[in-house]
Amino acid sequence: MSSTVNAAAPVEASVTDDAAVAQLAHGIARTNLRRSLGWFAGLAILLLICLLSLSVGAKSIPLGTVWDALFAFSGSQDHLVVRDMRLPRTALGLVAGAALGVAGALIQAMTRNPLADPGILGVNAGAAFLVALAVGTFGVTALWGYIWFAFAGAILATLLVYAIGSWGRGGGTPVRLTLSGVAIAAVLGGVTQGLVLLDPVAFEAMRTWNAGSIAGRSGDVVWAIVPFVLAGLVVAMAIARPLNAVALGDDLARSLGADVGRVRVAGVIAVTLLCGAATAAAGPIGFVGLMVPHIARWIVGPDQRWIFAYTVIGAPMLVLSADVLGRVVIRPDEMQVGIVTALVGAPVLILLVRRKKASGL
Repeated sequence: MSSTVNAAAPVEASVTDDAAVAQLAHGIARTNLRRSLGWFAGLAILLLICLLSLSVGAKSIPLGTVWDALFAFSGSQDHLVVRDMRLPRTALGLVAGAALGVAGALIQAMTRNPLADPGILGVNAGAAFLVALAVGTFGVTALWGYIWFAFAGAILATLLVYAIGSWGRGGGTPVRLTLSGVAIAAVLGGVTQGLVLLDPVAFEAMRTWNAGSIAGRSGDVVWAIVPFVLAGLVVAMAIARPLNAVALGDDLARSLGADVGRVRVAGVIAVTLLCGAATAAAGPIGFVGLMVPHIARWIVGPDQRWIFAYTVIGAPMLVLSADVLGRVVIRPDEMQVGIVTALVGAPVLILLVRRKKASGL
């Protein structure tokens, strides 16, 4: 009798384990389905915001006319406004927003700092420095001319931050990279302001760009940054899974098989491509990389793969919504999108800091 009971015990345990595994798999499938449905719902909202961006401005254009301008172009004045002015503007908002949002999510994951922002690595400061140098020294005034200086400045600043942060024992830890980025941004920001004060013409030429704006950009500017943004997004998605391990700490990540150094280098490359391209085309638009990853993390949890996926559509929502708001709040004039995101983002940052203090961090 006892032998029969002993033989049945492993069978019951096996059945229990199988049921637990099946229940866990079912729960994961339901969670992924819910996340997928939420992502597609967000995509639909983004498309509606794009239509709103094409319709709203100094002169509102009916959605029917917008549709005709896209698919039955006649060359009328309204059609020209939609095709030549608002369509490139909306496209740049999509591309730059996605780039800044994912760059922010990457930096927060790599530094394990939930208050991190693309500006923390000095990317914006590097871009602004070379733009001021190009405008004030070489007389470059056209956007198409200094966009490449901005991109080069972003790359050089990131390389400098990584080199300084990786110097000495221990390599490029999150704290070192953060401190190096803050220091480089402060130095470059001071030099940039000095150049601007020495040459007021330089300030006037880069004023709109430095405030963060997606207005007045042609389709050529958008196409120029698309390859860099796509490359950065591919790199970001490729390291999303190991970033989940890195978020647990370097030692634990190594014990789980993650190459922490390689992941961090790839992350810096992705941030440089994404933030450099977006900053070069639209200027330093702040707080997008801070706010949207937080919202995505609140919706989908700590999995970086889903955070990146939600940020790709959430950040353009924020940028385009801020741009539309900037067009109507002081109509017929406009407020730059960077100013609107700063007005919205500053209270969010204060709220996040207060929450962190309340939690003891």
